[in-house]
Amino acid sequence: MRFFIDTASFDNIKEISSWGIIEGVTTNPSLVSKENLSLQEIVKKITSIIDGPVSAEVIATDYDNMLKEARELHSIASNVVVKIPLIEDGLKAASTLKKEGIKTNLTLVFSVNQALLAAKAGATYVSPFVGRLDDIGVDGMKIAGDIVEAFDYYDLDSEVIAASIRNPAHVEEAIKRKCHVATVPYDVLKKMVEHPLTDIGIQKFLDDWNKKN
Repeated sequence: MRFFIDTASFDNIKEISSWGIIEGVTTNPSLVSKENLSLQEIVKKITSIIDGPVSAEVIATDYDNMLKEARELHSIASNVVVKIPLIEDGLKAASTLKKEGIKTNLTLVFSVNQALLAAKAGATYVSPFVGRLDDIGVDGMKIAGDIVEAFDYYDLDSEVIAASIRNPAHVEEAIKRKCHVATVPYDVLKKMVEHPLTDIGIQKFLDDWNKKN
């Protein structure tokens, strides 16, 4: 499974990319709104250090303007993946962009039905929002796992990105459910490194070493 970082913060991306474990980035309008740069400026900065897929989302909800924004975003860098909401015009736009060779990430996916439609429309990635499903009492990771199974069974090319990750347990479940990608927030990535037994072990090694030296 590949790890993407879910943020629009260049500083966070730069820090985590230094670990050598990040293979892509996902952003969304909410994350972009926290930064003091335009979407285009943010995408330019991110693609200057990330060679893998960088998802940037359209704001438009109608077909013509989705295509306009998608083409503008893709023109920034060849590794830009255009995020499009799972709505009727979004499916139509994804199908057109597939023919143009522009990769897409169908977002705000909450069901197997939606995911299959996205894949059939030609989405490169499909992003089930597991955390938001959990918020309404639905097992988000089960939905993500069901989508993976359906894609495998029908030999569909789209990859599943486990999105709306809230904690390290979500990441572990994404691994068990064989999601192709988990896009993980900065703070969750930091928590994934931590374990109390690691800290205890380091301290014991240091204490023993200092006793001898």
